Amino acid sequence: MAVPMQFLSDNAAPVHPAVWEALRAADEADAPYDNDFLSRRLDEAFGGLFGCEVAALWVATGTAANCLALAPMVPPHGGVVCHREAHIEVDEAGAPGFYLHGAKLILAEGEGARLTPGDIEAAIDPIRDDVHQVQPHALSVTQTSEYGRAYSPGDMSALARFARERGLGFHVDGARFANAVAHLDCLPREACAGSDVLSFGFVKNGGMGAEAIVFFDPALADVVRYRRKRAGHLQSKGRFLAAQILAMLDDDLWLRNARAANAAAAEIAGACGSRLMHPVEANELFVRLSSSEREWLRASGFSFYDWGEDAARFVTAWNTRAEDAAALAKAIAEL
Repeated sequence: MAVPMQFLSDNAAPVHPAVWEALRAADEADAPYDNDFLSRRLDEAFGGLFGCEVAALWVATGTAANCLALAPMVPPHGGVVCHREAHIEVDEAGAPGFYLHGAKLILAEGEGARLTPGDIEAAIDPIRDDVHQVQPHALSVTQTSEYGRAYSPGDMSALARFARERGLGFHVDGARFANAVAHLDCLPREACAGSDVLSFGFVKNGGMGAEAIVFFDPALADVVRYRRKRAGHLQSKGRFLAAQILAMLDDDLWLRNARAANAAAAEIAGACGSRLMHPVEANELFVRLSSSEREWLRASGFSFYDWGEDAARFVTAWNTRAEDAAALAKAIAEL
């Protein structure tokens, strides 16, 4: 039986060979937990990438990265402002409330699953400043958004200014941060300008099972080291997580992989025309398709997720073959 041409998710993509090589090279005795040589290199590696002092911690999943990143900024009685479609709201099974000991998500609306200062004001200004209502303590945005939209450096700076003015911590969910940087063609720090902490995604971009939490305020990492242990994410052989991350950072593999995924998505987008529900600014495409059209595409050998009643989501990855992207573009154009 023919293997479908894979556009389900970048989570389904294979591990990059360089990551496997790094894992094999790390398979030697070293200090446990995060005291090994590779884990101790993370602060310097990310500091060089972002051009500033940082503290970087590994975890195994994006959900843990997001929730632990928010943990030092939000008390149990507080709230996190996020988009209604944010991953922490829609796809993390209540994990923020679990990790933050009951803290609430305060949902805002915004075009393309992105937020502006005005969108955030609309969500938090009606909250009374008294003990009877949950007060916002942090802002979380996704770069790129859940609909594949990128925040420009100017957008990020505006959000950071707003967060400072309102006394909010600022978290960026960067599950596809690499794709945003590739699209924006900017410095990594510009793509999360002014944020206090970034969840830097690697699994979707060629990693096996490692994500990074990058604290631009290194003091925030101190409490998270304890929270990470309590949450069950302090792995005893942490060098294998650090090895994956360092392999992706080496020679900008993370960025080259993202550029390849974005290029494949752009080729497909060129055939979609008015079917596109959102501009394609990373490696996700949301396309209007009837049930019969989706059935025909699947019968033609393409795998993807339905997205509501009359749409589909296609996701490209670092390893998407040029011939597969061209075949999907041709098939959509022929509908």
